Amino acid sequence: MKYWDSSALVTLLVDEAGSAERRATIRDDPAIVTWWGSRVECASALNRLHREQHFEPGGLDRSLERLRRLAAGWIEVEPLEQVRNRAIRLLRLHPLRGADALQLAAALAAAAEDPQRLELVSSDHRLSNAARREGFKVL
Repeated sequence: MKYWDSSALVTLLVDEAGSAERRATIRDDPAIVTWWGSRVECASALNRLHREQHFEPGGLDRSLERLRRLAAGWIEVEPLEQVRNRAIRLLRLHPLRGADALQLAAALAAAAEDPQRLELVSSDHRLSNAARREGFKVL
């Protein structure tokens, strides 16, 4: 099992740099744990790509359906007070945006506060750097 942030999940839904590598990762270990808000973040990214005309006709709908199917099988870290408080602490320590701090806080919760117990999959440079500083192995 690995913790997947939304930037990594999107690479499973559309063809972009890193998609082949991420698909190989999910084939080797299909168990996904992610933050409760990841589905919204992924839908936001897909709709942005649609607005920027990166999809062929019907591409957005196909990607949203892939997201729905993928989300049906993943494990979500719920929006708990502990996660929010941890995210606020992380914002003081790392140059993260709010949603990225929530992702990292959820990963820490999923790892029972021991980052060496869980690998983190991310395509976000800033989040990856903060995760490494927190002790995660980042793919």
